[in-house]
Order: sequence, then structure tokens, then C-alpha cells
Amino acid sequence: MTDLVIREIRGGYASAEEIVKGIDLTVGANDLAIIIGPNGAGKSTLLKLVAGLLRPRAGQVLIDGHELSPGNAQHACNSGLGFVPQERNVFQNLTVRENLEMGGYLLRRGLRDRIDEQLTRFPLLKTKLRERAGNLSGGQRQVLAMAVALMANPTVLLLDEPTAGLSPAAADEIFELVRGLAASGLAVLMVEQNALLALEYGTRGIVLVAGRKVRDETASALLADDEMRHLFLGRRSASDQSTTNVSMDGGFHAQA
Repeated sequence: MTDLVIREIRGGYASAEEIVKGIDLTVGANDLAIIIGPNGAGKSTLLKLVAGLLRPRAGQVLIDGHELSPGNAQHACNSGLGFVPQERNVFQNLTVRENLEMGGYLLRRGLRDRIDEQLTRFPLLKTKLRERAGNLSGGQRQVLAMAVALMANPTVLLLDEPTAGLSPAAADEIFELVRGLAASGLAVLMVEQNALLALEYGTRGIVLVAGRKVRDETASALLADDEMRHLFLGRRSASDQSTTNVSMDGGFHAQA
């Protein structure tokens, strides 16, 4: 069973900057761990440090006991880590099929089989293969971005606010997909502003404040904590849940 282990990771966007201030974290296979916290807490920075997009000032990141090279995104990818950023996560001028091919460009063999696996997992994409990614709805682009990341067959998946800008109905669909990915054996670490909804789907909740981890427990425990709900979570009204501003073209379904 693959684990992502983060040990005393520190760093930021400049050599002297320290946005993330010594975080320890373990995410195991079948975990859907949700990172929440106020703006500026270091949530997205933490993901970039783990993914090798930023070089940490200190600390270690390990997958299945093997340490990743600090600040080396290619080594992280080769070691089984997939990362879906919040923005610029697809090639908008390429078709859906071409995006999937780009996700598997390092594969020496089996590219067609990997594409078929993603189309089975995300049936929505079957009808969009020739369509430019830039023409997809926001929810559809997030599905494609996850499929592209999964082309490399990662064991650990990092997601940075995958429901940003989506309606509650579309967000529910995305969270269903992500929960299915974790259930299939992936270790999933996800940053989300939509904390209440995310924790309803997650297995664990991690709260960051000012670059430090202040809570790490089951998602259900955080949902039941009145202080956490008041500070970070808020409440979804019935009218919010019925909003459907972003079309998902009839929805889609994950298959583990």
C-alpha cells in the first residue's frame, strides 16, 4: 500500500521566504485527505513543494519509502506522483485526445490502452475526443485534467481546488469522481476552499493556519466540531445546493 509521507517540509516562492513552516503529514492509499484553512495559510504552496514545482528549504517528501529529489517535478512524476493545478491544467488549444496523449508522452508502450482506461473511468470524455479542451465547460475541463494526470499511472494524486468556479451541482460530481479515485487505491491529497462539501466526501481533514498544521483528524470529526464550522466551514443552504450555473452536459460517472 503506497503512502505519501511529508516530513518537516518548509519553503515558499523565494529562497528566503517561508510560507510553509514545518509540516508533517502522511496520506495512505484509499485516503482522501482534504486540506482546508484561511487564505494565505500555505495550502497551495504545500502542494507545489510536494510536487517538486518549488524547492523546499528543508524537509523530505517520500512515496512508498523512497525520497523525492527536492524541487524536481520530473522525479516526482516518475516516482508515482500526479498533480492537477487549479489553473492551466489542460492544453486549451489541443483536443481532448491530444491532451490525453500529452499526459502519456513518456510512455514507451501502451499509450492507447492508457487512453482507453481513462475513457472507461471518465465516460464523458468519449464524446469529446475531437473537441478542443478550451471549448469544454469548467467541470469537463477538470475531468480532463484529472484524466491527463492519471495517464502516467500515479499512486499519489494532488489536487489544487478542483471545484473552483463550479456550481454546487458540478462540484458534487467532481467530488464523487475524486472519492472513486481514492477508493480505487490512490492516495489523494486535495486543497479545497469549499471545505464543508469536501469534508462530506473526504476521509480526513487537515487544517492549516499561517503555514502550520493545527488539526489533522477524520473528516467527520471536523464536520462535527462547532468551532471549525464557525471558523472555516460555513453552511450550505438549500438554495445553494440547487444552483446549476455550470452545465455538466448531463453529468458523468466514475468507474473504479
